[in-house]
Amino acid sequence: MISLEFLLLGVAVMLLLSVISSKASTQLGVPTLVLFLLIGMLAGSDGPGGIEFNNPWMAQYLGTVALIFILFAGGLDTKWKEVKPVLWQGAVLATLGVILTAIIVGYAAYYVLDFSLLEAMLLAAIISSTDAAAVFSILRSKHISLKGDLRPLLELESGSNDPMAIFLTTSLIGLIIGDVSTPTALLPMFAQQMALGAVFGYIMGRGMAIIINRIRLDYRGLYPLLTTSLVMLAYALTASLGGNGFLAVYLAGLGLGKHSFIHKRSLIDDHDSLAWLMQIAMFLTLGLLVFPSQLLPVVGIGLFICSVLMFLARPMAVLICLLPFRRIPIKERVMISWVGLRGSVPIILATFPLVSGVQKADMIFNVVFFVVLTSVLVQGSSIPFFARRLGLDAPLALLPEPPEGVAGKEGWEPLVKLKVLSGSSADGKQIADLNLPDDTWIAVLRREGHPIRPGGSTILKGGDRLSVQSSGASLDLLRSLVEKKEIPADGGQAGHQET
Repeated sequence: MISLEFLLLGVAVMLLLSVISSKASTQLGVPTLVLFLLIGMLAGSDGPGGIEFNNPWMAQYLGTVALIFILFAGGLDTKWKEVKPVLWQGAVLATLGVILTAIIVGYAAYYVLDFSLLEAMLLAAIISSTDAAAVFSILRSKHISLKGDLRPLLELESGSNDPMAIFLTTSLIGLIIGDVSTPTALLPMFAQQMALGAVFGYIMGRGMAIIINRIRLDYRGLYPLLTTSLVMLAYALTASLGGNGFLAVYLAGLGLGKHSFIHKRSLIDDHDSLAWLMQIAMFLTLGLLVFPSQLLPVVGIGLFICSVLMFLARPMAVLICLLPFRRIPIKERVMISWVGLRGSVPIILATFPLVSGVQKADMIFNVVFFVVLTSVLVQGSSIPFFARRLGLDAPLALLPEPPEGVAGKEGWEPLVKLKVLSGSSADGKQIADLNLPDDTWIAVLRREGHPIRPGGSTILKGGDRLSVQSSGASLDLLRSLVEKKEIPADGGQAGHQET
């Protein structure tokens, strides 16, 4: 029996090493997930750590919980204005692109490997989704970004394609073990899961913003707990009613991020930290679950699958999906084809066959693990080179963070002085309810000569003087809210009737 002190010591050491390794990741240009996995593998039974761990059920449960908060944080941090112009491209890549990738890789595995067609398709479905976090961590380490709509398109695709990969994986497992009778039975199941996931995600996104702004908690530290509980509610409620809970939490995050709400900047940071904790815990667990000695026999299979994925399946899927969008230059299509890194989701999904008792689950898990590592190391290390060669690299913009306001900030502008007019649209309303643009924030509020640092729950009053950072159309919108009186619903005729 391991003592509590020894258990906490082991957890603390691995967590500390993982956090410190993120710095090494930046220096080496290697995604942090690889280092997290390596730490887990070294701590496992095949490594010097010698920790015995062979519990795929625990790994699956932890992976599911981790995915919930990772997807929500990704949606919350996604800027709607940036992804809106590429919404359809991203949606097609996240759905049809995943299906095409799985079909191509699946048939290649079926004809070459000793797999049944369903087993080959299951392997392909597990590795069909992409991970933008790995891509952008590499780009950040090299201090470069991507031009045009490439970044928001890749963010949208990678953030929204996991639900499709999860659906394909669970459906194929159902066909293999007999829980699903025929492939045609999957069509109504797919429609139900995606429809309910989209509806509940939209409702929860709007509902979260209303709840956060209306509940007015007395303690700032309770707001992260509030949003955490709402995220779990969104997933559990959607999944219990037959919907896709992962799609729901991603859309809920995306929907919440579109609105202004109390403590927005700090809550985004809180969920980013929670997502990092989930990733570290998940990768360490998955690293413990894998046995490095079992990877050697699947090197040949893994290299074959990875080659098909990188050089055939992903490029063909991108080419077909983007055919209707003729305005996308060929060099951007090439870049999108190459930036198809596999990440955390495939390794988590590889635990599903283990738990379900699929015959070749052990081989599938080891092949997936090898493919993910190869994809990240080979494709990941070459992304900056390809971006420069294609002329799609751009300097990484490092903008200072202004003091916290209600909405996000895109850059610095001179402070503008405004006065709240009694009877204006802003009079008597919370700042969060004004839905200020992302490039607008209120730095200082003066009331009766006393300076106040405003937050999202601050209620504006007539006579308040504001020091605002904004410009252009955003500043004009704010002026109209604070300096123009609202027109009564009767058009201002009340009280002026003839007598």
